[in-house]
Amino acid sequence: MNVLITGHGVLMMFFVVIPALFGGFGNYFMPLMIGAPDMAFPRMNNLSYWLYVAGSSLAVCSLLAPGGNGQLGSGVGWVLYAPLSTSEQGMSMDLAIFAIHLSGASSILSAINMITTFLNMRAPGPGIDFVDGAVEGWDLNAQNKMPHAYKAGSQTELLKAQLSSMPEGGVFAMVAPPNPYRCPPGPYERISMIAHMLKKSNPTAKIIVADPKPKFSKMGLFQEGWANHYSGMIDWIGSEFGGSNVSVNPEAMTVSIDGEETKVDACNVIPAMKAGRICEMAGITEGNWAPVSAHDMSSKVDGNIHVLGDASSQGDMPKSGFSANSQAKVAAMAIRGALTGSKVFPAKFSNTCWSLVDTNDGVKVGATYKATDEKIAKVDGFISKTGETADVRKATYEESLGWYAGITADMFG
Repeated sequence: MNVLITGHGVLMMFFVVIPALFGGFGNYFMPLMIGAPDMAFPRMNNLSYWLYVAGSSLAVCSLLAPGGNGQLGSGVGWVLYAPLSTSEQGMSMDLAIFAIHLSGASSILSAINMITTFLNMRAPGPGIDFVDGAVEGWDLNAQNKMPHAYKAGSQTELLKAQLSSMPEGGVFAMVAPPNPYRCPPGPYERISMIAHMLKKSNPTAKIIVADPKPKFSKMGLFQEGWANHYSGMIDWIGSEFGGSNVSVNPEAMTVSIDGEETKVDACNVIPAMKAGRICEMAGITEGNWAPVSAHDMSSKVDGNIHVLGDASSQGDMPKSGFSANSQAKVAAMAIRGALTGSKVFPAKFSNTCWSLVDTNDGVKVGATYKATDEKIAKVDGFISKTGETADVRKATYEESLGWYAGITADMFG
């Protein structure tokens, strides 16, 4: 009986549950889930499999080999703990231990393969990528010296660390992107947040914004807020003053604006943007973006593909999270109608972008839109006004918190 229980435990745990469920299903489903064509090391997978076969064969053989106490097999429990595993002599115990070692080697190879695969073989994500050569002197190889921080994760943490380590009275520079780009107010709200931080920790620091555009979203509201809260700290240089003639030197940490070179302590380069590479791979881009039908967000190149949010070229809507959520509902309704024959209502869209200039100083811009045969067209819009009272700005900020809670519940439940 002890031999049967030990053999059953060893086979089920080490040769069924761990390798078959975790390794087997993991090897099958993980590439599908991350869009990879195969595992990172297919030959290592093959070696891992044959080690598994060898180990399971030895485990079965251990049940039939001479063990201790004049019996076939070893009855020491599936965990093979001492002192039982040392008290039973014979070939059976040796085969069982060797079988577990082979199983362990197989699992280690499989684990290396799986970790490497999900870290390095994810399919290109949707959303945005960057245009090569958009900023002279900068490419993705320079992102660890002059981070773009426009894709969340290590880049955002790096930018925060660089800002925190700036010397007293240091200089921070941002190279803003040209239109169109993700979240029109985003770079300028970031400037506001950085100024808010530096005002407390490094009040003599300076911020330079080199902008290739003559104006930007909520420009009057941001500049009013900067003057009120961060007077003398932020220097915005638009295209009329050389903001479109910018080059950087990540090694020397310098920024050249219209020929004038400035040494900086931290620099955030946000280059021109384009649709994520997955759109290029699907062959649905024209220029830098993926054109879509305003009625159902289907690609104008391949009607079986729907493109939402940042990657799409759809007309008047900005590339914002609110826009993407609104477009997703239109696309979902169209897909449901195509699959079930249910009624599809005319497409309507809306968007609002909130920005925080300082504590309890929120501003917003928004609009409603309709679908036309040419594009998503703006119907009407609204924007916060300069000179609003503190109570109005605080109410706008609190409104943004309510929107965030609502849209996350809407998307994730």
